[in-house]
Parts: sequence; structure tokens; C-alpha cells
Amino acid sequence: MFDYIKGIITDIKNNSIVVENNKIGYLVYVSNPYSFEINEEYKVYIYQQITDDSNLLYGFKTLEEKNFFLKLISVKGLGCKMALPILAVGSIEGIMDAIERENILYLKKFPKIGDKLAKQIVLDLKGKLEIIGLGITDEVVETENELKEVLLGLGYKEKEIKPVLARININLSIEEQVKEALKLLLR
Repeated sequence: MFDYIKGIITDIKNNSIVVENNKIGYLVYVSNPYSFEINEEYKVYIYQQITDDSNLLYGFKTLEEKNFFLKLISVKGLGCKMALPILAVGSIEGIMDAIERENILYLKKFPKIGDKLAKQIVLDLKGKLEIIGLGITDEVVETENELKEVLLGLGYKEKEIKPVLARININLSIEEQVKEALKLLLR
């Protein structure tokens, strides 16, 4: 089992790179091959998938990205070839936030992720991402808790609030978040 390969990038393809180390070129599937540069040296964190008919390497620029990939492929029905495009399209923080908020619509925007698999991702990963150091920031949690408290104070029930929280943009001020939440609750 490999942990990482340190070497020169000798080729970039549409979904992979070739990392040369000790005159051996390793074909490594990556989420964004164009973030690498030919003839530059990189430390590429590796996940090796061995099946009956293949031996594939998946690579990541950071250990955080690799750990998140490992969490994704632990989801029932989500394999390596489906998890890699998720990392290519979304930011780790955004995906984690969607999982914690049970934002199924956000998760369904990824290739080959339907309603059933999006719900499975939430079921399998919600509350488990902080174990590997991939939790959403304290600021996000504080903002969500503050919004929840305001809505509870206005007389809404927690079961009404929960689906709305997943649809609110956390980058807005708390006042704007309350306005957006009220619009959604009044529909």
C-alpha cells in the first residue's frame, strides 16, 4: 500500500497524471489534473484500489483531500470513480457543509449523484467528518446555531427549521439569513 509518491509530473491527461519516480512512471487518477504542471516535482498522496481486474492509483495534492476521499468512498454505493469528480467540482468545505446541513439539492449537482445516493451520503457521513479533522468551521456552526435560536424564539418548531437551515447562505449577515429563512418558512 502506498501513502504518497514524490516525483516529477511527466504527462497530464484529462483525468490523470503520470508521476515519474526512480525512472518508473505511475499513472495516477486525480480530480483536477490541470492543477499540476509538467516537469515540476510534487508530493502526491495516493490511494491504491486493487480489484480482481485492476490496480489503480488515485492521487491528491493534500492529505486533507485524501482523507475526505476515503470518507466519501466509505459511503454505501459510492465508489472511487464517482468520488473523484465530487472533489473536482466542489470544495471540501462546501461539501462538508452540505452534508452537515443535509442539503440534498447541493449534493445532487455532482455527476452521477441522484436523490438516493445523496441521502445515503448524508446518512453515512453526517457528524463523522470531524473525526478526521475535516469538520466545518466553528464560525459556521455558531452562525447556524444563532439562526436556529432566532427562529425558535420566533415560535417555529425545530422540525420546521431543520430543512430551511440547509438552504440558507451562511455568508450572509445574520439579519439577511433570518429574512431568507422567514421567506422559506412562509411558503
